[in-house]
Amino acid sequence: MKGKMPAQPPKSPPPRRKPKRRSVARLLLIGVIGWSAAFALLAVLGVSLAVAMSMASLPSYQELMKSPQGQSVVIRAADGTELVTVGPSYGRWLPYNEIPAPMIEAMKAVEDRRFDWHPGVDPIGMLRAAKVNFEAGRTVEGASTITQQLARNLFLTRAQTYGRKVRELILAMAMERKYSKQQIMEAYLNRVYFGGGAYGIDAASRKFYGHPASQLDLEKAAIIAGLVKAPSRYAPTADPERARGRAKVVIVTMRESGAITPEQAASADVDSVHFVVDRNQGDVRYFTDWVLTQLETLTDEAEEPLDVTTSLNPRHQAAAEAAAKAQPIGGTQIAILAMRRDGAVTAMVGGRDYATSIYNRAVVARRQPGSSWKLFDYLVALEEGMTPDSAVVDEPLRIGNWSPRNSNGRYLGAMSMKQAFALSVNTVAVRLAQRFGFDSVAAMARRFGITTPISTQPAMALGASEATLIEMTAAYASIAGGGVEARPWAIQSITTASGRTLYNREPDTPRILVAPFVAQHMTGMLRAAVETGTGRAAQIGRELAGKTGTTSSNKDGWFIGFTPDLVAGVWMGRDDAKPVRGLAGGQAPARAFAAFMSRALTGVAPTPLDDEVSVPGYAVTEPDAEAYGLAPGGELFDNGGQPVNPGQLDPSLRADAPAAPPAQPEAAPAPLTDKWLEEATARGPEV
Repeated sequence: MKGKMPAQPPKSPPPRRKPKRRSVARLLLIGVIGWSAAFALLAVLGVSLAVAMSMASLPSYQELMKSPQGQSVVIRAADGTELVTVGPSYGRWLPYNEIPAPMIEAMKAVEDRRFDWHPGVDPIGMLRAAKVNFEAGRTVEGASTITQQLARNLFLTRAQTYGRKVRELILAMAMERKYSKQQIMEAYLNRVYFGGGAYGIDAASRKFYGHPASQLDLEKAAIIAGLVKAPSRYAPTADPERARGRAKVVIVTMRESGAITPEQAASADVDSVHFVVDRNQGDVRYFTDWVLTQLETLTDEAEEPLDVTTSLNPRHQAAAEAAAKAQPIGGTQIAILAMRRDGAVTAMVGGRDYATSIYNRAVVARRQPGSSWKLFDYLVALEEGMTPDSAVVDEPLRIGNWSPRNSNGRYLGAMSMKQAFALSVNTVAVRLAQRFGFDSVAAMARRFGITTPISTQPAMALGASEATLIEMTAAYASIAGGGVEARPWAIQSITTASGRTLYNREPDTPRILVAPFVAQHMTGMLRAAVETGTGRAAQIGRELAGKTGTTSSNKDGWFIGFTPDLVAGVWMGRDDAKPVRGLAGGQAPARAFAAFMSRALTGVAPTPLDDEVSVPGYAVTEPDAEAYGLAPGGELFDNGGQPVNPGQLDPSLRADAPAAPPAQPEAAPAPLTDKWLEEATARGPEV
C-alpha cells in the first residue's frame, strides 16, 4: 500500500556479560583478613574476659593497704655465725595528697611517662623497647608500666617467664579498672622496694635521710626514684656515690619530660644530700652491704625469707677492724680486705666507722695504687724472658719531656731486677715498661682483673692510673695461687626458710693467667721487698711476700701481701685526695697489714712460700707457651734472628756497659710532683 513503511526486522537482545572471576590471590587476602579479624575479636574477647575475672579477684583498696609484703634476709659467716638480719621495714602509709609532688613527678618521669593516660600497659613503650632490643640483639630495655610493676610486686613473682608476663599484663589492666590512677600511684609509692630493707617512700626516707617522706624535696625525691631500677645496686647503703649519680639521670629525665623547668634542673644539687646511718650497726656492714648487692644476680626468690652463708671469717673480720683502729692518722680513712687464694673474701673494712660513713673504700673507691702497680711491669718482663737475677741499671731516664725520679732522689747504678723491685726503683720500672711496651703492661693488668681505665702514658708504669683495693688484692692473690685467677666472691649458698636450696657455689674453672714459674719468680721478688726492701715494716715472723705503694705527695698509701694461707690489702688516704704528711705504703699501711696478719693467723702453722722455680731455665716449653709470650716453636721471641738472652735487658743496661756521659745541669730530671703526674695522665689514651 502506497505510503506504508516497510516492516523493521526485530532487534536482537544485547549480549549478556560474563561474570568476572575473582583471582585466587584476592580471595586468599580476603580470607586472611577475615580470619585475622575473627582471631583478633576472639583475642579481645578472651583478654576482656580474663581482665574481668582478674578484676573480680582483686582485693578492695582498703585490703590492699593492709597487706604489706617483704622479705627478710639472714646473712651468716662461713661458720654459721649470724652477721646481720635485714628485714623489711615499712614507714607510715602516706595518702596521695600528702606525697610531695616532686616524688610523684620523679617517679613518672623515670618509670612511666604515659602513666596518666595508658590503660595499664603502654603500647608505645612496648614498641620502642622491642625496637631497641631488636637492634641490640638482646634485652636491654623494658616497657613495664608503674601499674605492671605494682601488680608484679603485690601478686606475682620475679620469675622471667612468658606466663608470668601475660598474667602481669592482665592484672595491670584489671587494676586500672578496679582502682583509680591516684590509688595506683599511692599504693606503688607506699609498697615498692627501695633497697636497704625499706619498702615504701616513707621507710626509705627515714632510713636514708632520717625524716618522713612528707619532707622530701626534689633532690631527695630524685635519689629515691632512681633506686627502683636496681635497689641493691643504687641504694645509698650499698654505694652513696652511685645513688647520687643515678639521681642526676633522674633530674635530666624530669627536665626532658617537662616535669621540671630547665632552671629547676640546673639548680638541683644532688651532691649536697647527706645520708644517715643506723648507729647500731658494726663495721661488718661494709661486707654485708656488698653481699646484698649480689643477691639479685643469684636468685629471683622474692617472697620466702632467705638464709645466706658467706665466706667471711669472724676471726679475720675482728682482726681487720682492730688493725684499722690501731693506725689513727688524722683525717685519713682506711680500707682492709682479706681473701683466700681462690678469691673467697674473709674480711672487709671499708672505712674507719660504718656509723659515720657507709662509703665502702675497699670495693668502690678508685685510687692511684702507686708502686704496688709495679707488679704488672715486672710480670711482663718475666713473661718476656727476664729473671729476678737479670741485670738492670738505676740511672737517669728521660721519655719526651718527662723524667721519673726515685723517692730519695739518688741513683744506685747496676743491680739485679730483684733488688730493683725490692727497693721500688722507679727508673727501672719505667724502663722495663718502655722496653716491653706500656700497652703490654696495661694488657697484663687487664688479664689480672683490673677493670678501671688505664692510661698508656709512661707514668702508668708507676701506678698513675686508678684501681680499687679489691681488684688489686685479687691480682696479688692470683700470684699467691701460682698464677691461677682469683676472682673475688662472698656468697657460698642461699636457702629459703623452708630449706629449699636456691644457690650453692661451685668452684670456678681454673683460669691460668701466667705460667707457674712466672708466679714463682714474682713471689720471690715480693718476698725480697718484705725482707730487704720497702716493706720491712710488714714482717710478722713468718714467710711473707708483699709490696708497698705510695702516690705523689703522699696522697695514698698501700700495702698488699700474702702468706701461703691468706692474702690481704690495705689502703690509707683522705677521701678528698689531699696530701697526708708522712703517709707512705711502707709505714702505716704496712704496720696495719702486719697487725691484721698477726692476729688473723694466730694458731695457723707457718708454711713456706712457693718461690722455688721448678722449671730448669728456659729450655723447657710450657704447654701454653704462646699465651705466656713464647714463640710457637718453644724459643723466646728472637731479636733480629738471634736468641734473646733471658738475663739481659738491653746493651745499655748491662752492668759492664760503659758509663753514661755525665748529665748536663739543664737536663737534670725533674722531681716527682703532682704536676707531671697530672700532665702525664691528662693526655694518655685509655685501654
